[in-house]
Amino acid sequence: MSPSIARNPISESKNALRKTLLETRLHAALGPAATQALSRRLLAALSHYKPACVGFYWPLTGEFDARAAIAVWLAPGKQRVASLPVVRQRGEALEFHAWTPDTPMKIGHHRIPEPVPQNVVVPDLLFVPCVGFDAEGYRLGYGGGYYDRTLAAWPGEAKPVTVGVAYEACRIGTLQREAHDIPLDMIVTEADCYPRQEPQG
Repeated sequence: MSPSIARNPISESKNALRKTLLETRLHAALGPAATQALSRRLLAALSHYKPACVGFYWPLTGEFDARAAIAVWLAPGKQRVASLPVVRQRGEALEFHAWTPDTPMKIGHHRIPEPVPQNVVVPDLLFVPCVGFDAEGYRLGYGGGYYDRTLAAWPGEAKPVTVGVAYEACRIGTLQREAHDIPLDMIVTEADCYPRQEPQG
């Protein structure tokens, strides 16, 4: 077998796990109580980190829909900006374009809606969707590597705070890790946050 098509056992294992967890997430996303609890945890994270500009995501099937919580955070009179990721070219880092509940949208790459106005911003906090995760803050995504590339190419020295959004049913013992895997600063679920924060005082 040539090196260019050599099997990657970790990637193959992740692909199998991803398939299982996507099904698990579909069922977890059906509960209205989980949706309400996740909304509260997102708002609590925003209150804790106090970002001026947030990047989040347009929800795909089974993903938590953060738009209502972000709209609450974008209260009138507050100097706050929310944004959505835009794929300029497949396989490249994401851009973030400003968003409000009234922003007109268009269908972009991967058939994901993105803002029509191309007002590029640089978030200081990112909400990142998770297919699965472990208690140490490592995330399983869709396998496209967009967030890894985006964080590696982030402008300036200050990286954004990264907060994963997941369902508790999608937590596993320990994710297999590759060299490019970096833990998120926090992952919130409807039941808890990870890594668990030590109490202050």
